[in-house]
Order: sequence, then structure tokens, then C-alpha cells
Amino acid sequence: MIDVLAALGLALAPVVTPPLPAALLPYRADLQRHAQFYFGIPGPLAVLAAQMAQESDFNPSARSRVGAAGLYQFMPATAMWAGEQLGLPAAPLNPAWAIRAGVWYDKWLMERVNYQRDCDKWGATLSSFNGGLGWQYKRQLRAKDPLDFWGSVRLINPGITAANQRENQDYPKRIVYERQAQFRALGGRLVCIT
Repeated sequence: MIDVLAALGLALAPVVTPPLPAALLPYRADLQRHAQFYFGIPGPLAVLAAQMAQESDFNPSARSRVGAAGLYQFMPATAMWAGEQLGLPAAPLNPAWAIRAGVWYDKWLMERVNYQRDCDKWGATLSSFNGGLGWQYKRQLRAKDPLDFWGSVRLINPGITAANQRENQDYPKRIVYERQAQFRALGGRLVCIT
């Protein structure tokens, strides 16, 4: 079969896995441990690394203009709440705490979004992480197809500013479809892509 494809000029291109960014390497073991603990084996390492890259570019001291901090860019109130849930003092600038809390929070959100397909669940989870679970629920209620996150729910503005809607609509897409592939070398299961 490959010879036939090659003869037609349609040779299969190998999947090229880029090297992992050096900035991720200090956090790889913590990410793997918590991904497997909260999501099972194999954990969704690539999408979680892509989310961390989107949030902070692996800078544990990152701070946003609105007050979010650390690898997962926790807002202060969310960090306090997550710390209480985990039985740990909030420490969003501590990489080990941020990774544990970020992965735990993704799992917590995923258990609260209502979709049948894993791909839709991940989209809604990431959207909720970025913009809040309440807005995700409002989007789903207003959507033409409430079980299709990517083609219907994500596109609904639930009453937020146009700029916030653009950011929240694009956030899961950037992580899943634009950034995740660069972290394939971590192993684990991929989300929405093969």
C-alpha cells in the first residue's frame, strides 16, 4: 500500500514530534504525577502542558494585569478556594502547588460539565477554567445544540463583553488544537486529536 501511495506522490508523512520546551522540564514529573492521579493512566499530559503554556508559558512567577498568578494563573479567590478544597494553604506562585491545584481544578470542572463526548468535555472544562463554570452553563442553556461544545456552545455569548467572549471562545481551541501537539512527547492520551 505504501509503495502505491509513493508511486502516486502521496507518501505518508511521519508525525513529527517537536522537542519539549526546556521551561517545561522542571515541572514534568509533577504534571505527570497529578495528571495520572486525577485523570488515570494514561493521563492527558499534552493538553495539561498546553494549558500551562497558554496560561504562563511555564513562568512560575507570571502575573496578569487582572491579578492572576503562577503557572496556572489562579485568581486570588480561586486559589484560596482551591487550597481549602485540597486542604493546603493557597500558594499559586509555588510550582508544585500550582500544578496540583490546576490539574485538580480541571478534573473538578470536568465532573461538572455535561457532555457525552470526551472532546466536548475538555472544551467545556477549559472554557470554564478560563471564564467560569457559570458562564459555561449559561452558554449551554442558550445553545442550539447543547451537547456540541465546539460547534454550538462555545460560540454563544452568555452576556459578557465582546473581548471576554473572544478570549473565552478561543482559549480551548488554542490549547487543544494549536498547542497540544507540541507536547506529544510527554506521552499520555491526547484530547480531540490523534
